[in-house]
Amino acid sequence: MTSPTGPGLRAYLLAARAIPLAAPMVLRRRLARGKELPDRWREKLGEASLPRPDGPLIWLHAVGLGETLALRGLIAAMADQAPAAGFLVTSTTRGSAEVFAANLPPRTFHQFLPLDAPAYLTRFLDHWRPSLSVWAEQDLWPGAVVATSARGIPLALINARMNAAAYARRVKGKGLYSDLLARFCLIAAQDPTTARHLQDLGAAEVRVTGSLKAAAPPLSAEPKALSAAREALAGLRPILLASSHPEDEFVVFSTFRALHPRPLLVIAPRDPGRGAEIAARAAEHGLTATRRSAGQGPTADVWIVDTLGEMGLWYRLCPTCLVGGSFGPTEGHNPWEPAALGSAILHGPRIANFAADFATLHEFGAAQPVSADGLAAAVLADHAEMATRASLLSDRARQALAPLAAELLALGGLG
Repeated sequence: MTSPTGPGLRAYLLAARAIPLAAPMVLRRRLARGKELPDRWREKLGEASLPRPDGPLIWLHAVGLGETLALRGLIAAMADQAPAAGFLVTSTTRGSAEVFAANLPPRTFHQFLPLDAPAYLTRFLDHWRPSLSVWAEQDLWPGAVVATSARGIPLALINARMNAAAYARRVKGKGLYSDLLARFCLIAAQDPTTARHLQDLGAAEVRVTGSLKAAAPPLSAEPKALSAAREALAGLRPILLASSHPEDEFVVFSTFRALHPRPLLVIAPRDPGRGAEIAARAAEHGLTATRRSAGQGPTADVWIVDTLGEMGLWYRLCPTCLVGGSFGPTEGHNPWEPAALGSAILHGPRIANFAADFATLHEFGAAQPVSADGLAAAVLADHAEMATRASLLSDRARQALAPLAAELLALGGLG
């Protein structure tokens, strides 16, 4: 599929030729700071660390952890319909690679997306030779899109999400986005607002298909770790604060300080490196805390599970979760991960990043908004029925993926 290249895109592609002048040095500095995987950082230079499997290959890209995990349900649906196909997932962050490795769908493997330079992209595409390129949410790299299109590889944009702030940033480069969007055979948005923004940026046709996050399979849990955690929590009533930020922790510490007796508070920080900081904040509120990263168990008021990639454990074991990011500027995190594993969903007032998802959950009585003042009563209530409704919605979303999976496979000549 081809389209004209306007001045904005031409300028970008010209500038991208200079990326190799600095890329190896920058990546080595990131490696020294622990931001790259020692055995895989050269994937970002287009050097594959795995052989290409035989047969047709579908390439899907998502930027980070949440976006990458959301692809799993769609991949499973395509794998059911195309038993000969393999699936390559690319992303850009170290955390996404590490957690996705523990949650791989059928016939799927992961690589890092190369930096957006022609030489790196040529190396990447020469090796993998995908039949179809599927991009998720809003992470479009112009060089990769153009290079893929130039080879006649069909492009699809799915699960697109663009709020007003994201649109305002992109509308300044409307010509560039118009050039890119014209190269996509299929564009599917999570909500009508995103569809309108994409059309304003130049997309000819955008359909609304809802969020893929609702249809993602449950997060995995390592069996031995699950057994040990279940034994450690036996007899306790744990409440989980998921993907937490400082604003969430302040509200929940203030609430738990006043509860007698107290249920165990399990905190899973968005940044595991904040464990010591969170323990200090708990102490300021008169609460004792232990940290999983230090080998400590749930023997205090607060158990800080400051480890990466274990949310599948905590959602299975905690009957209620408070979705983090919802008491501060983060504006919420993905509610479908706890929904899929039967953990009842509470959340604060700030959920703009997942407004449509929470609206669906609210409509079916499958999530409960809480204020700082109302959190204590909500924490102590029984939410088993609410959790069941959320789990059913998640199951239903997975079952509805078949038509989109079939259409994508047809674009790649696999239908």
